[in-house]
Amino acid sequence: MTGVLAIVGLSFDGAGQLRSLQRADNLAAEAARAGGQAIDRATAIEGGPKRIDQPQARVAVADYLTSAGTSGHDVSFPVVGDETMIRVRVTITYRRSMLGLFGFTDTVTVTGEATARAITAGP
Repeated sequence: MTGVLAIVGLSFDGAGQLRSLQRADNLAAEAARAGGQAIDRATAIEGGPKRIDQPQARVAVADYLTSAGTSGHDVSFPVVGDETMIRVRVTITYRRSMLGLFGFTDTVTVTGEATARAITAGP
């Protein structure tokens, strides 16, 4: 019976952890997309390069993740070539339901990450 419960616990909590990981990836992708839309309008209107306004992008990411019900995140702006991108890392804690009975910790932290760039050309 204990073995069967352990297998059921692994299946149930393993699937829950995978769902949390997928959710973290999805939230990171959408938050990066929201941050990537925050361009430096003054420079773009004057005909200059279209680049991400970093302070505004951080606010957009935080607003999106707050409305989604999570707040554990990190925002960075890696430079690839001559283009600045936005990278968002989201951390979610999954509370295990069954594996705690077998000595595992009650929570596990999963992280999702996504990178976006400002689209500067038309379709």
